[in-house]
Amino acid sequence: MSPVGGKSAPPLLLANIRQLLTLRPPSAKSSGPRRGPELNDVGLVKDGAVLCVEGKIAAAGKWAEVRKHPLLKARGKKKVQEHDCRGGVVLPGFVDAHTHPAFAAPRLVDFEKRIAGSSYEEIAEAGGGIRTSVAGVRKATRAELARCVLEALRACSAQGTTTVEAKSGYGLNVEAELKSLQAIRDAAREWPGTVVATLLGAHVVPREYQKREDEYLELVCTKMLPRAAKAKLAAFVDIFCDRGAFTVAHAERLFEAAKKHGLGARAHVCQLTSSTLWPLLRFEPASLDHLDFVADEDIAQLARHATVATLVPGANYFLGLNRYPPARQLIAAGVAVALATDYNPGSSPTASMPFVLSLACTHMKMTPAEAIAAATINGAHALAMGSCKGSLEPGKDADLALFDVRDYRELAYWVAANLCAATVCGGRVIHQTGE
Repeated sequence: MSPVGGKSAPPLLLANIRQLLTLRPPSAKSSGPRRGPELNDVGLVKDGAVLCVEGKIAAAGKWAEVRKHPLLKARGKKKVQEHDCRGGVVLPGFVDAHTHPAFAAPRLVDFEKRIAGSSYEEIAEAGGGIRTSVAGVRKATRAELARCVLEALRACSAQGTTTVEAKSGYGLNVEAELKSLQAIRDAAREWPGTVVATLLGAHVVPREYQKREDEYLELVCTKMLPRAAKAKLAAFVDIFCDRGAFTVAHAERLFEAAKKHGLGARAHVCQLTSSTLWPLLRFEPASLDHLDFVADEDIAQLARHATVATLVPGANYFLGLNRYPPARQLIAAGVAVALATDYNPGSSPTASMPFVLSLACTHMKMTPAEAIAAATINGAHALAMGSCKGSLEPGKDADLALFDVRDYRELAYWVAANLCAATVCGGRVIHQTGE
């Protein structure tokens, strides 16, 4: 995880905010990710302001109240760096809780094949898909991969994202997976936001282990995972459970190994086909992702757990699918829902969380407020970071995004438009339109 890195930043005052979305808990009793009707409460404050001191939120609310803060009065307004938000909208920086940035090149041949009518699975069976990226990652140097990851992180922050979960998964052997995680760490040190690394050694079975899934998973559990944990290269492990990849039983084995080495768990599930998920819930995974084909009985089980359902509609869009994750059913059942880009070279080459908000509203029928809560506070909980990320409350990290709009609903309304005017990480303005 990269540090917030804002402790030496001068005090920063964001003023002239038409709509401030604090995402504060709806009540004093509320804790954990948002569920059900709570998703529609974005903590809207009109005529707002935010004061950031030493990388943390010192005050966030109405300007009439923030201006009375002791720190502002003691230092004097002239000694505080002031950012005029020009009547825009300010909200917590997006938390993108599912990305795959450690790759060497886009998959353009796969793209053309899909246009010609080939499905995701047909492309994979023909030798394309995830395995296409493996050769490039194995050949690339750590420095080359780090540059690719850093480019992705900068693209994220240009659209208002301040925290990113970054997976390995295109190396598929011990050395290439560790190299990928090292590259993620190197890039994170150069980016002012926060990066949470995930080992996805169990992405698919590499060619050299075809028909030997158990043997490859044993390699992941006994060689790859322990080395990543010892070097503190990852906070989580992940696995792709679906047809053509791994089973839920494989995920149980991986999660057991992760628990032994002190790593959290998350998984890709039910993207292409339905799987029985309840055996995984005993491990209390932080997140289960995709869930396009999740069964009704598993939705009921998810609602009783802290596990977040992270939905990635960008993949459905790019793959040209008619079916999207059942967001309305999940929300109605009380499941904690997050949104993420699934940034990757094969099925979702976008770093834009605002675009994901638009897809969530138009294709999954989430309200703009639900989508924003899912992309901020619930994304933070999907990374076990709800105590420091995802809302604008005193003491939390000063990570914010300013948008050049007059109403927060415009974030999902304007399709594929980047209206992010400024991004703040750890109390520092790290991106500003025109710079």
